[in-house]
Amino acid sequence: MKNRNEELKRKLKKAASISLCAVLAGGLAAGTYTGVNYLTGYEQSVQAASEDKVELLKSEKKSDDSKDDSKDESTAKGSLDVSGIVEAAMPSIVSITTKSVEEVQNYYGMFGQYGAYSPSQEQEVQGSGSGIIIGKNDSELLIATNYHVVEGAETLSVGFCDSTACEAKVKGYDSEKDLAVVAVSLDDIDSDTMDAITIATIGNSDDLKVGAQVVAIGNALGYGQSVTTGIVSAKNRQLNSDDTVGDYDSDSNSATNLIQTDAAINPGNSGGALLNMNGEVVGINSAKLASTEVEGIGYAIAISDVTDTLESLMNEETRDKVDNHGVLGITVHSVDSEVSEAYGVPEGVLVRDVTEGGAADEAGIEAKSIITKFAGKVVTTKEQLVDFLSYYEPGEDVELTIEVPDGKGYKEETVTVTLGENTNTQSADSKDNGDGQGSSQDDNLLEDWENNEGGAGLQYGEGWN
Repeated sequence: MKNRNEELKRKLKKAASISLCAVLAGGLAAGTYTGVNYLTGYEQSVQAASEDKVELLKSEKKSDDSKDDSKDESTAKGSLDVSGIVEAAMPSIVSITTKSVEEVQNYYGMFGQYGAYSPSQEQEVQGSGSGIIIGKNDSELLIATNYHVVEGAETLSVGFCDSTACEAKVKGYDSEKDLAVVAVSLDDIDSDTMDAITIATIGNSDDLKVGAQVVAIGNALGYGQSVTTGIVSAKNRQLNSDDTVGDYDSDSNSATNLIQTDAAINPGNSGGALLNMNGEVVGINSAKLASTEVEGIGYAIAISDVTDTLESLMNEETRDKVDNHGVLGITVHSVDSEVSEAYGVPEGVLVRDVTEGGAADEAGIEAKSIITKFAGKVVTTKEQLVDFLSYYEPGEDVELTIEVPDGKGYKEETVTVTLGENTNTQSADSKDNGDGQGSSQDDNLLEDWENNEGGAGLQYGEGWN
């Protein structure tokens, strides 16, 4: 009987061992599956998105309002140290080099009377900035940056973490929010570079707390990628349309919500990433407000406030500048913030004259109207209008948003214009007027209005000079 009991115990022990091994094996398999999904999940997500609308790769962490306030997100379980963050994030950060042409006064133009006989000269200027790889579609790698990094650029070059570089194009931008998306053709990126780079994970800037540690990565001073670290000094700072900073007002259309940090943000850092301690992008750095008079104050655009804008820009059609762009058949003036506030008129581009039989005339646009958007993009200067037109050929349809005087103020209208052909050969004059027709007009609209009986009635579109 005793032997029989011992035999039964041995069998039970053996069965328990087999069951435990099975459980361990099952757990190992599940862990392996989860690990593979973690390592490759972002790529699967991007591929799925490329079949339709491209979307940002967002963190799967959910905001938990019930969590203990005494525990900062930066010290949460699983958070990384700075070196770990840099190692993981660096492949998603790029440098951006731009070349543009600017008019400069020549040597003799600086000396009194000789200036009248010494026209300005064009000079090629090189600039540098940073960018964040935020997605890809079937044909392009998509990179977020600041608008002021690419503004006016004739050519763009993107440098990757493996020291290779490719030509790039501006896919879309929102000048009001100082955001742009740059596209690089996948055909121009070799397979080794594709293996080396990654797509950044977008975090939730709303979850940041003042005092939380953050890391900034960017192409500081154009020397190449570098790292700085600091804390969140303040949240909800506001960059207004006149480049001043104050308290954030979400009701202001011209406001950009900023994170203030003491991490060094220098020229060249613009467009780079501000990361939380989980390695997620919580802001897009901007050195636009850098000053030699202050120290330890840098700003980044709060990422959660601009995700919709970035996704919209990611899905715009990539265009090339054309040699002979379409024209509207108008002469224009810029209505800047000073004029807008002084006379109570919308900010944008004032239509001074309309060419009879031209594109604008055919679309029903009249003089004294103010163009505020071109193909959905905000227009604030005639130079911007010229830049927009440079991507569209004659015969293409473009949607314009205009403010039309109605006797009591202005009413908004949307019109579709079929662009006309530019028959003028005086390209310099065309750039001066934003119409492609080459007419010459006085640029000082404020002076024009002040000379016109102090601007009486101008808020209603009357008495335009």
